[in-house]
Order: sequence, then C-alpha cells, then structure tokens
Amino acid sequence: MPHILIVEDDTDINNSTAAYLRRQGCVCTQAFSGTEGRLFWREGGFDLLLVDLMLPGLPGSELIAGIRQSSQVPVIVLSARAELSDKVGLLGLGADDYLTKPYQLEELWARIQVQLRHASAAPAGELLRYRAWELDLDGMALTAAGQPVNLTAHEFKIVELLAGRPKRVFTKQQIYEAVWQEECAIEDKTITVHISNIRAKLRPSGTDSYIQTVWGIGFKLAE
Repeated sequence: MPHILIVEDDTDINNSTAAYLRRQGCVCTQAFSGTEGRLFWREGGFDLLLVDLMLPGLPGSELIAGIRQSSQVPVIVLSARAELSDKVGLLGLGADDYLTKPYQLEELWARIQVQLRHASAAPAGELLRYRAWELDLDGMALTAAGQPVNLTAHEFKIVELLAGRPKRVFTKQQIYEAVWQEECAIEDKTITVHISNIRAKLRPSGTDSYIQTVWGIGFKLAE
C-alpha cells in the first residue's frame, strides 16, 4: 500500500483526493499548509507527495526545494497555474510531474501509478560506508549508527568528500572548492560553520567525533 502525503489547502480537493486514493488501496496523510506538510514529511515513510503551489505558511515550491535537498521521492504538483513557464520551473526545481486543476481523479491516479513504477524500478542507490556511517549517494541520505541524519545538500557533500578519502586531510579551501564548485574566498568561515552543524546533527548517533580538526590545516576522519 503506497503511503501518499497530500499537501493541499483546499479542504474539498484534499478530502476528495484522499478519499479516492484510499479506495485505490493507498494510505493517505493530509496536510493543509506548507508548514504542516513539511512537519509530516520530516516524520518520514512516504512513497509519493502531491503538492499544491499556493500554500499558506510555506509555498509549495519551497517545500519541494527542501525535500530535494535530501530525497528523490516522487512529487506531483497540483496547481491552478497552467502557464508553460510555471510547469518548466517546477520540473526544473525537482517536481516529477505537474497536473493542472481542475483534474480528473482517474488521470491523477494514472500519473501516480507511473511515478510509483518508476520509483520501484530504480536501481538501488550506490552506498558509501565508513564505520557506523552509510551514505546513499543517489538519494543523498546519511544513516549514522542506524539513525537517519537530516543533512542539507552541502552538508551531505562534505561528509561524502571526507568519507570517500578517510585518511586524507582536506584543507578548508579544498572542501569549499570541491563542494561549491567555485573558488574559495580568503577568510571564508563557511566550512567551519558547516562542519559545526554536521557534528551537531551527528551527536545523537554518537558519531560526531568521526570528523577531526587538524589544527592549522583543515579536517579529516578519525581512523
């Protein structure tokens, strides 16, 4: 039974969509604002998201952008905006499909099935392991000591860089240029701040000490 998160502030549309999908055998969680949708998303366990664009609290575009920092779960946008530029922009942002309101529930279900088939047919993501870390490189997801760690895209790339060469000492400049793909500014404190944030997120798993500071040089992983 696929678990679908519906993020739609129109109560009638949300309820009718959820009722129809439940008749198709789906499990549905309903959110009526972008903020509520983000809270449900962070609880995890969803196979697909239906997201309206014009949402109170947090716009649908920002919700999708946040999700794409750490997950490739299928997202179908539901919107009254039918302009081509809107569709191109949302697909570029990370949406997998776009359905214009008003829509037929049968068509929505057909599109959901296509996305679920694509997701289930996708090969397992390449994994990178280091001690109690497991990095899903395709899904940009980190599990530390069995616990999921919610990293931003840049934070994940820093961890991936370090885990890929665990014996190497990376300077701040090398990390910045590898992750941001641009020249590092002198006295830039971006890397120090990001490493601090990563360690804080790793602390509950007890693996924050994996990232060691090499004073006067940069960072490496503990052996």
